[in-house]
Amino acid sequence: MLKDERLKYIINQVNIHNKVLSADLSTKLNVSEDTVRRDLNELTDSGQIIKVHGGAISKNFHFPYSEREVYKKDEKKEIARKAVELIEDGMMIMVGGGTTMIELARLIPNRLFCTFFTISPVVAIELAEHPNLNVHLVGGKLSSETQILVGAQVIQQLSEIQTDLCFLGTNSVSLTKGVTDSDWEAVQVKKAMIRSANETVILSIAEKLDSIQKIRVCSLADLSYLVTDLQPRDKRLKKYCSKITVI
Repeated sequence: MLKDERLKYIINQVNIHNKVLSADLSTKLNVSEDTVRRDLNELTDSGQIIKVHGGAISKNFHFPYSEREVYKKDEKKEIARKAVELIEDGMMIMVGGGTTMIELARLIPNRLFCTFFTISPVVAIELAEHPNLNVHLVGGKLSSETQILVGAQVIQQLSEIQTDLCFLGTNSVSLTKGVTDSDWEAVQVKKAMIRSANETVILSIAEKLDSIQKIRVCSLADLSYLVTDLQPRDKRLKKYCSKITVI
């Protein structure tokens, strides 16, 4: 693979999955990790990604207020529009972090009276703009990479909460492995969030379907809904429909 092709592949993977690992890129691209590190340095210097220890993260995930950097913004708005329809007046709701969750927070109707818990300071700020919402930020250590709160303190607090719905973003979804991620701390928090909810809703752009990361969050059997930017009858979703309610 030529260098330009490698760089395009890396940017695409970072945009889709929010974070990539150098070791994984080395294997998939069949090049040395030194080559991958040079590529990541070049892309960081040109302002297209952010290099972190062991890999890279997307700019839109790290700086969610930069609207022009948000990958697949229209698709994420469509996902948020569908997801909001699951919210009913008086519910207690758990919300994760990420750009799709920000769009969800922005679309909450002002007529709803609900209580929200979130692990994302940015999402909490968006939710607080709504006059009839009670918003609780679950406290813990702020991850500099994912911009969510992680650690034992967060997991302990989540164990004391029982919500009606949990809205989670994802790095990857597949029929065989369910929801997977590449960040160990984030996975532990997501597991605790799922345990704290009666029903869990996964929000995912279509490009994340049929992809797998190294760390498992949960199986499809642990979820109630899968919300994507696709129409429910899209052929790409057909195999998921027998396992989970697809919206």
